[in-house]
Amino acid sequence: MSKVYDAIIIGAGHNGLVCANYLAQAGLKVLILERRKVVGGAAVTEEICPGFKASTYSYLMSLLHPRIIRDFDLKSHGLEVLPCSDMISPIGQDDYILFSDDMKKTQGSFGKFSAKDAAAYPEFDKYLMESAAIVRKLLWETPVDPSKGDWKSFKDSAQLLWKYRKVGNKMHRIVDLMTMSAYDFLKEWFEDDRIMAVLAYYASIGTFAGPKTPGSAYVIMHHVMGEHEGAGGWGFIKGGMGMITQSLASAGRKLGVEIVLDADIKEIRVSGNQVTSVITAKGDTYAAKTVASNANAKIVYQQMLDPALVPGGVKREIDNYRTFSTAFKMNIACERPPQYTILDKVRSDGALGKFPYPTYMHIAPDIDYLERAYDDAKHGGFSRRPFITPVVPTIVDDTLAPPGKHVVNLFGGHAPYELKGKSWADEKEAFKKVVLDTIDEWAPGFSADIIQANLIIAPDIENVVNMPQGHIFHGELSADQLFFQRPVSGYADYRTPIKGLYICGSSMHPGGGVSGIPGANAAREILKDMKRSPKKRIA
Repeated sequence: MSKVYDAIIIGAGHNGLVCANYLAQAGLKVLILERRKVVGGAAVTEEICPGFKASTYSYLMSLLHPRIIRDFDLKSHGLEVLPCSDMISPIGQDDYILFSDDMKKTQGSFGKFSAKDAAAYPEFDKYLMESAAIVRKLLWETPVDPSKGDWKSFKDSAQLLWKYRKVGNKMHRIVDLMTMSAYDFLKEWFEDDRIMAVLAYYASIGTFAGPKTPGSAYVIMHHVMGEHEGAGGWGFIKGGMGMITQSLASAGRKLGVEIVLDADIKEIRVSGNQVTSVITAKGDTYAAKTVASNANAKIVYQQMLDPALVPGGVKREIDNYRTFSTAFKMNIACERPPQYTILDKVRSDGALGKFPYPTYMHIAPDIDYLERAYDDAKHGGFSRRPFITPVVPTIVDDTLAPPGKHVVNLFGGHAPYELKGKSWADEKEAFKKVVLDTIDEWAPGFSADIIQANLIIAPDIENVVNMPQGHIFHGELSADQLFFQRPVSGYADYRTPIKGLYICGSSMHPGGGVSGIPGANAAREILKDMKRSPKKRIA
């Protein structure tokens, strides 16, 4: 006999946990089924070699919304945010650009390369933050469906337009960001390619795009959407990113949420177009009339449901939902962090403030460097000179490595999910050498200080954490895959064609990043359909 619950959540990633916790707060009996033997999805902390722990996939805190932290009192469950240094981007072997929350510091650094760009930066920052403020409000909205001709859809669309009527004169900014390339967008403000590269860098993170790809400008804004410590603050989580999901799981258990690990879902059962239960690969059955999947929408529609239950239009769109990834990650245990050739200059300039070492770097000295990295991937190969974000959390977090030792996370691109005419089984070690050679170019001798280096490419991400093609955002952040078209038109409101079946993960609006907002929005819609009131208002 199957166990019966009010709601079942598939997947204990951060969005699944957030969704479950809001439902439990409203008094529902909630079960989470997680395919892995650890809670967390892509927000996990794992041992990479004896004595060393790393944030295996997601590695920096920015987007987790303060409201979610407060609603579940995550600080009391062990969540602690640690500071991150200003970003340093080496320019050649003897200079750098500093990118800081401190406007004057950033202007001063830009001014070394272009007085015009330094003068333009405050107005650009204001423009971007005002645009981000508009989108931040939309993050908490359930996407409307303008394609439907019924009265309810018309009313919902009209209400949304009326709600945001006062920002109508600024909506052209969002259109520009959605359609322009990062390079064209930045070229309207700046003249120096090195300065533009500091900002365009964000447009290439996690996406199969270069700074000159149309639509890539939006990804710049996606990376400044966080509201931790103001607008767009970054930081490390003490104990690694796994402490986000561990704190959410702890809060959930306190609310009565049951979590079962090692429970891979084989099938979502449906009767009369109403979800009834889920069956695990082990043959266990759990019943509920409400099921929400934190797994990617492609997995739900393509693997968990009987194909006969998926309407033809939905199948066509979900089959064409783009998830092709070119991101890679390397987690390194080492004797000491990279000793960059610019390090003495950075320190003598006082650019690090209270930090003894730059915890956050970007390796990409100009726009052409970023574009060439994309060109290699566009033609089916891995980047011969990849752009790389090295971060060193152990500068501020002594829980991750033995005394005097360090953990370095490298994230970058591009390393395509599939290589043209070659296989990753043959090429992975060659690419690993390319990545380390690139770091050694900027920090000579770093490879000699490595104790162990684990390279993770898109197929690894797919295999371990079940993200289709290893896409860190669960699908490209492009105009045709956002808001009411994410992941398919007609079902962007966290619902599916099956009554009682919802999707609560990052393949839904507003997309990837450890924000928790898709899970919160889905919980709100589930409770609305159940005619239950949340204990705390969900936006």
